Amino acid sequence: MTTQTATPEEKATARPPLRILLTILHLGALGVLGAAILGTLSGLFGAGLGLLFVFGVGVFLLIGLVYALFGLGWFEVARVAALYKVPITPLGRRRSTQSGFAGWIRSIGRQTIDGRMWRALANFAIACIAGALVLRLIWGLVWSAMISFAPLTGSGAVAGPFGNVIDASWAPLLGILGVLASAAGMIGLALLHRVLSLAIVAQSREAELTERVRTTTAQREGAVRAADVERTRIERDLHDGVQPRLVSVGMTLGLAHQKIDEDPAAAKELISEAHTSTKAAITELRQLARGIHASVLDDRGLDAALSALASRSHIPVSLDVRMDPATGAGTQRVSREAEAAVYFAIAESLTNAAKHSRASEARVTVRIRGGNTLWARVEDNGMGGAQVQPGGGLDGISNRILAAGGTFRLDSPLGGPTSLEVNVPCAS
Repeated sequence: MTTQTATPEEKATARPPLRILLTILHLGALGVLGAAILGTLSGLFGAGLGLLFVFGVGVFLLIGLVYALFGLGWFEVARVAALYKVPITPLGRRRSTQSGFAGWIRSIGRQTIDGRMWRALANFAIACIAGALVLRLIWGLVWSAMISFAPLTGSGAVAGPFGNVIDASWAPLLGILGVLASAAGMIGLALLHRVLSLAIVAQSREAELTERVRTTTAQREGAVRAADVERTRIERDLHDGVQPRLVSVGMTLGLAHQKIDEDPAAAKELISEAHTSTKAAITELRQLARGIHASVLDDRGLDAALSALASRSHIPVSLDVRMDPATGAGTQRVSREAEAAVYFAIAESLTNAAKHSRASEARVTVRIRGGNTLWARVEDNGMGGAQVQPGGGLDGISNRILAAGGTFRLDSPLGGPTSLEVNVPCAS
């Protein structure tokens, strides 16, 4: 026996007549408000262009217009998804990984050319036109229902819809036909709106698969780059740290072996020095292993792992971890992949803050947002100026977060502060 999964279009089609009534109500509301909304946006666009060279006032108006268009597009996507009960990915902001003012401008530009946002806006405009027609049909239905009872009033004629005069004896027939035609017109517009909305706003099966392949490819490339950066870091730490120390231990023990007969006291000092160096090498190896895999993360979860990380930090760290989306307190285990990605992103950020930013303190905030996204923010009061360099620590964070299907944002203007935000999808 085989099972088939219904497409969003099929799910929306298999709905009771109540869905048609809700669609008509939606269109009626858009018919009332749509003209005012579209008129306001058009006025804002015109004012922005007109004031573009007046002390740059038009620039702020046009930037505000982009945010308004995004909000309207987000609303339209959410409206269609809620109306037809189809799983449509919410419209998201186009963020840039570049920090500072340049990154913000780049994000505005990417949002302006977002095709999905413009498709949602086109669907809103079409829905407003259909809504205006629905309002006319509602008035036609009411008028038709009223003239159906014209003979009962005793009048010999009634006013027609086009300014003409209709004999009262024909009024009931025309009224019934008008009611049926108006109802049929509203139902037709509702069905047309459903078809157009699902075609314009909801992604088709092919588009969904294409987007999934693109996302999977990006995640795989991020995982490969993250693994390469991590391997390079391990090789560098072994070559620059543990390996020279172990070589020094071997040489010290060799000298002690030569002096053990003729100068036992000196040999004893050399052995003590080798013992100290061996313990330091063990500590470095333990820290290196912890950077590869944090066992406390598996045993006690992200909150405990971050507490241990903060206690080992060279600068004071303020932790604020709330992983219960219902109450905002307590802890909640999420997927191991999401916890590991966020943990190592925070660990690398704190390491950078201690080594390079000259920070005196750092703050770490972790939340579960929307019930399915693990969000973390690391902020320090250092000198700023951090940038993503190929093969560097921030590049490793970016690739690891991308491999987990998340997003990464760095804001580090010169003079500080530096803040890093990550969002990783999780199964909460």
